[in-house]
Amino acid sequence: MTARIYKPTRNAMQSGQARTKSWVLEYEPERPRTVEPLMGYTSTTDMLQQVRLSFDTREEAVAYAARHGIPARVIEPQEKSVKRMSYSDNFKFNRSETWTH
Repeated sequence: MTARIYKPTRNAMQSGQARTKSWVLEYEPERPRTVEPLMGYTSTTDMLQQVRLSFDTREEAVAYAARHGIPARVIEPQEKSVKRMSYSDNFKFNRSETWTH
C-alpha cells in the first residue's frame, strides 16, 4: 500500500495553470487490472486506486502520509524551459533554421 506524492502537470488540451498548483497523493496499484470476459470492460478489485487526495503544499502531503503510516514516494516536479518567441520571429532574416511549408 505505497503512495506517490506529486505535483500534476497540465494536459495537452489545457492552456492555463488550473489544477497544477496543488500536490496530489495517489496510491500505487497493488493488483493489475483485468479484462471482464463478457463485455470486455477493464476493471480492478483494488479500491485504493480511486483515492486521490489534494494538498496545498508538499509538506502537508508528506505529513499526512507519515501520520497515517503510509509509505510514500515523493516525485519532484521538473522545471519546464519556455522559449518565448513573437510571431515576427518566424520571418527573421537571420533565422537559424530554414523556413519550410
